[in-house]
Amino acid sequence: MSDNTLPDQPVTPAKKRRFRSNVYVAIASLLIATLLRLFIVQSFYIPSGSMIPTLQINDRILVSKINFGLFGVKRGDIVVFRRPPADKVDPTIQDLVKRVIGLPGDTISAKNGVVYIDGHPLAETYLPKNDPTYNLTPIKVPAGDYFMMGDNRTDSYDSRFFGPVPGSLFVGQVVMRYYPLSRIGFF
Repeated sequence: MSDNTLPDQPVTPAKKRRFRSNVYVAIASLLIATLLRLFIVQSFYIPSGSMIPTLQINDRILVSKINFGLFGVKRGDIVVFRRPPADKVDPTIQDLVKRVIGLPGDTISAKNGVVYIDGHPLAETYLPKNDPTYNLTPIKVPAGDYFMMGDNRTDSYDSRFFGPVPGSLFVGQVVMRYYPLSRIGFF
């Protein structure tokens, strides 16, 4: 009976260097990906219709974690934030996505389908036609907090129910929809 196995090939210094180099590249890639996700950008999936028509169910978005540090928070920004403690509806939901409506110090109210900031009507061109914002008694946004609302006002659980959101809960600003491919776009 013949032995068809080849004798063990010696590991050459070149093979060792190539293997070590591949390990270093893999470790560096993993480290870079982890740092990017922790400090720069993160991907999220949209599971609900609270931001329709701007964001649809099953959309995939990219969130910048550095935009607020560079540009500050502005009215109209779309933000992902950690579930506030006052939100007692579904403790399994960890992150929410809504639009910044009220800034610290603003007084927010809604009457006859229109949102008012400090008594002045807010132009909300992003809202679907005939989707009114139900009446809201005036509420002053505390320092460091933001009043958040979904674009689908009749189907959004937001600051109207759980109150203003501390800026410390912000994960980042939505900057891009990357899926579905037919709706790729920047915000």
